[in-house]
Amino acid sequence: MLNVGISSKGNRFVQIRQYKDSDLDAVLSSWETATRLAHPFMTDEFIAQERINVAEVYMPNTDTWVVVINGNIEGFIALMGNEVGAIFLQPKYHGKGVGKALMDKAQELHGDLEVEVFKENSIGLKFYSKYGFEQLEEKLHEPTGQQVLRLKFTANKRVN
Repeated sequence: MLNVGISSKGNRFVQIRQYKDSDLDAVLSSWETATRLAHPFMTDEFIAQERINVAEVYMPNTDTWVVVINGNIEGFIALMGNEVGAIFLQPKYHGKGVGKALMDKAQELHGDLEVEVFKENSIGLKFYSKYGFEQLEEKLHEPTGQQVLRLKFTANKRVN
């Protein structure tokens, strides 16, 4: 079990383990809550369709790890090889080292990593920048009309 300090009231026990089908509701809750916070430009219709896609398309086809804090699933990271397809946490755990622990797991498994993030997602951009990701390209995400940045993390260049 990982022990990560995530509160001023002391340490809580944090475990990162592989996703099980029974985790789906908690994963969808983390995904939707964090998506609405980080992507205010997304319509309710788009989010509803993506929620179905997360459950029926993405989860069965990714290597997904959940973060369990004091017995509750509070977030996840979904990987497609070295591509971070998704990393979402319940917002109360943002900035507390939990996302870093998930990304460290991905980096441990795959070394160099890549991810796409909406340019307007200031929460995600700040997180990826702090972790050491660098921009590769920018392109249009046609379903939303938003710009997406492709970022890369090079394992041997990490400083922090």
